[in-house]
Amino acid sequence: MSRPRTSRRGLVAAVVGAPWLAWAAVRGLGLDLGHPLVAAMAFTPYAAASALLPVVLALALRAWVAAAVATVVALALVWAVAPRATDGPHLAREGADGRRLVVMTCNVLFGRADARAVVRLARERHVDVLSLQELTPEFVDRLDAAGIRRLLAGRVLSPRPWAAGSGLMARGALRRVTAREAQPFAQPEAELTIAGGVALRLKAVHAPPPVSSAGVTSWRTTLRDLPGPRAGTIPRLLLGDFNGTLDHREIRRLLDRGFYDAADATGDGLRATWPLARSRPTIAIDHVLAPEPIRTRRLSVHDVPGSDHRAVIAELVLP
Repeated sequence: MSRPRTSRRGLVAAVVGAPWLAWAAVRGLGLDLGHPLVAAMAFTPYAAASALLPVVLALALRAWVAAAVATVVALALVWAVAPRATDGPHLAREGADGRRLVVMTCNVLFGRADARAVVRLARERHVDVLSLQELTPEFVDRLDAAGIRRLLAGRVLSPRPWAAGSGLMARGALRRVTAREAQPFAQPEAELTIAGGVALRLKAVHAPPPVSSAGVTSWRTTLRDLPGPRAGTIPRLLLGDFNGTLDHREIRRLLDRGFYDAADATGDGLRATWPLARSRPTIAIDHVLAPEPIRTRRLSVHDVPGSDHRAVIAELVLP
């Protein structure tokens, strides 16, 4: 084979593989610092799933160097994503000692979700703590009409019009501890005392979507302003719509502060939570983040009529 033809094949293979190489570099080096890279990184599982395509093409063209590079890139992307589909070190094995706490987070889409479905899901799953995002005053009224108070009497709510409201509900009494209301989205925090005197901090999280330059700035500020895994000796849970996945640098930085993702712990880290539309690529942006020594026993996601998000329910084991 002539050298020019070999060079052309290598060039074709390199050009085809370049997007995956760039993606792996941005993901691996944490270079998603602005728009549109932040939004793109949410779809890293899809990049990993398709990463064999440039490998196969390079092998078919007998472009050996390009095939080697494409293989390394594919392995790097799979290595970044695959662990989310396996049990993690924070999984509570069956029979593990501790107090059971079931938490649920749900974005109710401008208060348009079916309130009765939310209450029914919380009742059927024996939910102890409920975090709601995009909570409107009208949706609170519909929850009350559906009987939420009989199930979750404690509440610290910051309902607002459109997408700005959030709230917490619990079986036990909640004490608001948020010093000031967050902007642009409310993110109330409360303290819950469980039977036996165990105290727990709960933070409803709703970060702005990073789909523009201004949105990325607000999203990053919101995530960096979130409190740490403890308030003194009291552990803190973060529950809500982070508008980010574990492929985002800012989410990984948040985890590095001492949290872990409950879905990642149970091997459900690739279960998508948004959007509900089957015709669009789906991603996991709703999370339950917990600190050590709290463990996660199981996690599930559930469709909620009227919302574009799935609810996330995690069964935690408190020490």
